[in-house]
Amino acid sequence: MKPVNIGGHAAYQKHVLEQLCKYYPNALTSFDSATWDIMEQFWSLDLSPVDDLMRDRYSIFGPEPRLPSSMLRSYLLSIKCKVTSITAWASDLKQNYLHAILSGFSVGDTPGTGTFYDFFDRLWLSDSDNISNPVHPPKQKPKKPDKKGQKAPPVEKVTVYDLLDRFEIEPPKEFNPAARLFEIFKSQFLDTSVNQGLIDLDNLAVSGDGTPLYTGARERKTRTCDCLEKGIRDCKCSRIYHQPDCNIGWDSHRERHYFGYDLYTLTASDSENDLPIFPLLAPASRHDSHGFWYNFFSMKQFLPQANVTKLLLDSAHDAMAYYQYCSEHGIKPFIDLNGKGGRPPVYKDDFTLGDDGVPVCREGFRMRLDGTEPSKGRTKFKCPRISFAGGSPACTCPHPCSDAKYGRTVHLILKDNPRLFNDPPRCSKEWDSEYDARTSSERCNKRQKIDFKLEDGRHRSTKMWYCRLFAIMMCQHLDAWTLPKSSHLKDLFDRAT
Repeated sequence: MKPVNIGGHAAYQKHVLEQLCKYYPNALTSFDSATWDIMEQFWSLDLSPVDDLMRDRYSIFGPEPRLPSSMLRSYLLSIKCKVTSITAWASDLKQNYLHAILSGFSVGDTPGTGTFYDFFDRLWLSDSDNISNPVHPPKQKPKKPDKKGQKAPPVEKVTVYDLLDRFEIEPPKEFNPAARLFEIFKSQFLDTSVNQGLIDLDNLAVSGDGTPLYTGARERKTRTCDCLEKGIRDCKCSRIYHQPDCNIGWDSHRERHYFGYDLYTLTASDSENDLPIFPLLAPASRHDSHGFWYNFFSMKQFLPQANVTKLLLDSAHDAMAYYQYCSEHGIKPFIDLNGKGGRPPVYKDDFTLGDDGVPVCREGFRMRLDGTEPSKGRTKFKCPRISFAGGSPACTCPHPCSDAKYGRTVHLILKDNPRLFNDPPRCSKEWDSEYDARTSSERCNKRQKIDFKLEDGRHRSTKMWYCRLFAIMMCQHLDAWTLPKSSHLKDLFDRAT
């Protein structure tokens, strides 16, 4: 049967109040403030539209199903309670009456483990639990970097320019099976955060970063050939991979190889709560410079109303393709230099450029920023040895490089090298102030992996990892919403008892 939610969110609130009065008459004194905060969050969380969003995933035949809104609410509650096993949570619902009530179930009538996994199947728009073919040749393992803290070099045979050209014509399709999960996340959580002023989709500053997601201790695979019987151990024949979307990557923080995914998340860097916007699970070996394009063009496909005006990325994304794309689409890039892109040894015949694109005069002094002229497409730098003694500017260098009393002035033409000649310049206060917000990506990753125990899910399919990831993102937004100063649920409960 199709799910039917008679009464909507009001019916859920009535059910919660009645069940609390029946099973917890002393709740005002027996529950602490943290428990009441969670109760108030879920009391106010209206998930009834999810029942309509999920109707097409149910058959008109068969028994009456559990309401999708109740199933999702219960799963979010398990994330909040840090219960990482679906089996353990199904058992908890039978023993902990409060969790069953907040989920929207009646005490003694809660779903089993199989019902939860059946619900996850309906959230996933694919017949396969994974995205890629489980049968494929062994993939190349990334090499260990030369220096400590560096990321492993890309193993992909495609360049950043190639990916950009391809995705501008046809967006990637890796995210398509998770489209329903994102639709629920957007309509019930992201849009609410936008309406509350926590995120500005019309003027969005985006921070992007990849983080390792460990899913197992080793790569599990089965041979499809008889090479081993012939004494050939390192054959290149295809294997059956039990987690085909995962592979071996390099964790630059822990300085070791790992097996799992590379989780690349776009975060609203200008939100006070470091709120996630769009995630993408990729093989662990994928480099961040490639992962960004997969994520960004997937976001443009599923969230077309997002108008990105600022892009905050680390040095792994320092490639000319990024700067050119930003210039063509009116985006301000804030990307740290990695030192590998090079710079012209001499600029304007007699000036060199520093590592951050700032001109250095013949005497070895870094020149002083004197503003940007957007209409002329250039940035102005002046002599750093100017003194205003006597009321007028004068160059005090013992070996001046200009006959002008004011000293030498250099204009950097932005289009000459948009990578080095950034707007705003990397030596400006605006750059420093804006780029500091890039750490929102690290804080978002920490919230997911440490606070909500993302890696403790111990799942074996991309379907389940996406379900867990989106549930955690929903909880991140839920925690950012402002609770009413007085507890409405507590007041109603006090009157009822």
